[in-house]
Amino acid sequence: MKSNYYAIVMAGGVGSRFWPVSTVEFPKQFHDMLGCGQTLLQKTFSRLEQLIPAENILILTNERYNDLVMQQLPMVQLDQILLEPAMRNTAPCILYATLKIQKMNPDALVVVAPSDHWIENENLFIEDLQTAFDFCQNENALMTLGIQPTYPNTGFGYIEYDKQDTLQVKKVKQFREKPDYETAKLFLKSGNFLWNGGIFIWSVQSVLEAFENFQPQLLALFSEGIPVFNTAQENDFIAQNYPLAANISVDYAVMEFASNVYVLPARFDWNDLGTWGSLHEKLPKDLQENAVVNSKVILENATNNIIRTDAKKMVIVDGISDYIIVDHEDVLLIYPKNKEQEIKSLMEKVKKVE
Repeated sequence: MKSNYYAIVMAGGVGSRFWPVSTVEFPKQFHDMLGCGQTLLQKTFSRLEQLIPAENILILTNERYNDLVMQQLPMVQLDQILLEPAMRNTAPCILYATLKIQKMNPDALVVVAPSDHWIENENLFIEDLQTAFDFCQNENALMTLGIQPTYPNTGFGYIEYDKQDTLQVKKVKQFREKPDYETAKLFLKSGNFLWNGGIFIWSVQSVLEAFENFQPQLLALFSEGIPVFNTAQENDFIAQNYPLAANISVDYAVMEFASNVYVLPARFDWNDLGTWGSLHEKLPKDLQENAVVNSKVILENATNNIIRTDAKKMVIVDGISDYIIVDHEDVLLIYPKNKEQEIKSLMEKVKKVE
């Protein structure tokens, strides 16, 4: 049965809110952000490999990151790395990978997983993923693993299900856009909302049927390449046709239109590691809530900071609280945590100075 299990790992993002460590040339999924000895991509691969054969795990990434993937995952064959010649959001690349998998194994069950998220309780993750595979084996379903919300986050989309649904796998009522703070508080109070973590599970038949129903032009574009997929001519087809694809996420392309969408409330602890603040939440901290990665520190009157340097640099901090302190190559960032969402735009100012 496990021979029918496949994974599509999304590894093409830039992670710009983790600047200066994450850059266009070297994004966060290729860094050891947690200081644990493995990059986020390596941790994702090893986690999925507990259930899915290594040869069935495909890595979707931008063509500029091919060498990084090969360096960090030397066990992966070249034909497992799918290179995007242009950035077109998640629907085109997922469809491309799905058609390749269908040609290899029409009975395949697939999980689509981000490469840069943090998951604790990996055993629970594997058990939940097995539950999702079992459900999709027997049902024509598009599934997602919904994350139990722990606070009224305004940076995530939400998944609403029927309050009366007592089944383990629940029918999705609707997807909700990123809310304002008051709306997010109402979502949590109601008890039937989950965070959308971007982890999807389905059979190739089910998801291709959804693309046929809701994105026929996109499906037609990539279906022309089926005769050359998994052959030497595949790269030429993708180079010519991929840039013609619509720039659309899989959520907007199919999930929000389909009537056969289900959610499994996840039992594992999860963090999207989207910002330095979210990383701070998951790192070990001292009694003053300071989190330190790769640094030797002397801290006086310092609370709730995250400090990260290259190698084992000595950092001395006195009288600073709630700051991001990052020393990476030729950049030193000292920035308030409550302004972390502005780091992405800060990069543009830095380019002008350089």
